[in-house]
Amino acid sequence: MIRLYDTKRREKVDFSPADPKRVTMYVCGPTVYARAHIGNFRPPVIFDVLRRLLRHEYGADSVVYARNITDIDDKIMERAAAENRPIEEITAEAEGWYLEDAGALGVEPPDLAPHATDNLPQMIELMQGLIERGNAYAAEGHVLFDTTSDADYGSLSGRALDEMIAGARVEVAGYKRHAADFVLWKPSAADEPGWDSPWGRGRPGWHTECTAMIRAHLGETIDIHGGGQDLVFPHHENEAAQGRCLHDGAPLARVWMHNGFLSMNSEKMSKSLGNIVGVRDLLADGHKEESIRLALLSAHYRKPLDWSDELLFQCRDVLNRQYSKLSNNAFVEEGAEPDEELVEALRDDMNFPKALARLWALDGEDCSRDKIVASGALLGLLQSSPADYFSLPYGSGTAQARQEIEARIAERAAAKREKDFAAADRIRDELESEGIILEDGPNGTTWRRK
Repeated sequence: MIRLYDTKRREKVDFSPADPKRVTMYVCGPTVYARAHIGNFRPPVIFDVLRRLLRHEYGADSVVYARNITDIDDKIMERAAAENRPIEEITAEAEGWYLEDAGALGVEPPDLAPHATDNLPQMIELMQGLIERGNAYAAEGHVLFDTTSDADYGSLSGRALDEMIAGARVEVAGYKRHAADFVLWKPSAADEPGWDSPWGRGRPGWHTECTAMIRAHLGETIDIHGGGQDLVFPHHENEAAQGRCLHDGAPLARVWMHNGFLSMNSEKMSKSLGNIVGVRDLLADGHKEESIRLALLSAHYRKPLDWSDELLFQCRDVLNRQYSKLSNNAFVEEGAEPDEELVEALRDDMNFPKALARLWALDGEDCSRDKIVASGALLGLLQSSPADYFSLPYGSGTAQARQEIEARIAERAAAKREKDFAAADRIRDELESEGIILEDGPNGTTWRRK
């Protein structure tokens, strides 16, 4: 039995999908206006593991996973105007970057990737339904959700309406009936992108799209809705309100899951703070794709994750050791299943640290190589052949430093071929004095920091 922490109930609950033959999960995806930073990839990696677990439990064809693309937004419009480029060009470019980086981290593509601009009729239908039910109203070309019409508003974030108004940046506008009412549709100026609607030419508000696309592609109530902790309020609170008001109180999701923030030096990573690092930057510095993924899985998903070079080095060293063990493991067991203890750790609210500890322990228990690889597959780890893994470059923090170390290792290898063992030992000792440990193995020489 899988147990997951439900944000709304504030406790771990037994996960029971409405239809075990069609388990539905929706995770909020990117707003495609710029290259995403590494913090943006914590949710896709986390929910990629959950999807792997669900497919293991219910069958590969029994899980429907959707991750949306927000391709209309004020930030997109600002970049298009600044660069004098069409919005479609901006969004296609940024979406391509996102998919490239996600793929580098071993994130499998979702089953569905609905785009906001492809679902305008569904959003308009949603708004019309809410207006008819008295939960939304039109005013001055806008459509707004009446938060006072929903007695359960605030139940997801656990805050009273007055408290939310006091703690949030609420737009003060004369067309609003109440301060906390949020925009579902807003008018577009002549030089802005817009679509025809019953309320005039305009574009949807951010909170509108996810509820409409969930309803259109997955159903009125889904099994799991996921995203980052920063989305609990207002985004998911507003999504949930629209869903239950439109569907006679039926919840938008049975379980709400949210991951903790990723921080850099204990500060949340964000473009506004300028403390961001991208997947492409990390790869350029020589860090391996799989070690970056491992770093993102190194803490419990609900806990904060402090990102650092030290964390990346530790993950690299762990994977170096594990792949070295795999290269020496010739025990074959075709059709091996994942280790049950590891699976149990994931069933217990995705306990990544416990699952990883179990994965690293398997080799010491004389497990077959196939069983270790099958177990690693649930986490998206140990999926390369050792030869391929060790053919990739190693990270050192900067590309220049890595190149210098690799050059000295090559010099040492040449000295050994010439049987100049004194020179080879001298290079090893020099590197060790600089904190670089060399490890000779069947696939060549690897190195790690002390």
